[in-house]
Amino acid sequence: MHFDPNMRTILTVLCLLLLLAVYVAAACASNRRHRRWPHCRIGCWLLGLLCFSWSVAGPISSHAHHSFASHMLVHLLLGMLSPLFIALAKPVTLLLRTVGRKAARSVSRLLRSRPFAFISSPINASVLHVGGLWLLYGTELYGLMHAYSWLYVLVHIHLFAAGYLFTVSILQLEPSAHPRSLPYRMTVFMLASAAHAVLAKSLYAHPPVHVTAEDAASGSMLMYYGGDLAELIMLTLLFSAWYRARTRRLSASIVHAGQPPNPRYS
Repeated sequence: MHFDPNMRTILTVLCLLLLLAVYVAAACASNRRHRRWPHCRIGCWLLGLLCFSWSVAGPISSHAHHSFASHMLVHLLLGMLSPLFIALAKPVTLLLRTVGRKAARSVSRLLRSRPFAFISSPINASVLHVGGLWLLYGTELYGLMHAYSWLYVLVHIHLFAAGYLFTVSILQLEPSAHPRSLPYRMTVFMLASAAHAVLAKSLYAHPPVHVTAEDAASGSMLMYYGGDLAELIMLTLLFSAWYRARTRRLSASIVHAGQPPNPRYS
């Protein structure tokens, strides 16, 4: 089933406005009972929705059916940048601050469940995210997804969901029932980044079926350098978390020793 591009764009814009309105309404409701919700998180939510919208509607989405480079731009927007901005918006924390106690307990039980612990593990999330890309481009799946609409939609749903799971499992910006240490998360992140870079280089040398060498070169370079940008942002956030944790430990050790705290670490 093929939707009219104009109708798809209209539906996408309406969904974007609805999701933005729901988030802002939740932030306003949260402000009445808790500390004010930062405006920068609302901005991150908007950027995440925009990246998602650009990847599923409009010229980029249309060209992705015929151009590998445009498809790779969709990959970056939908699988890396949109999940990153949405993770920075902390939607789960906002949800828990907004809903009632009964609903919050239900959400907490879901987050503590074994299935969620399994898929949200950094290693498993990396396999779903990067391994899914190797499967997509290393098999006939890339060609088949353009032949069957239902498969095209399914691949893109997986691309976003796996990207979001990977991002939240590595950054761990929100309270987690299954926390992992920072060194462990950084190690998994570096391995996943290396696998992503190797895939980009392999696509440059060995294009997918029915993709020209020139188109594959443009798409693989976009995947390589565009992926570096998203990974650099994540790496900066990880090092910031490491620095804050180190500063808190140093301040605590100084106070515990009975010495006045150094203003540098206050």
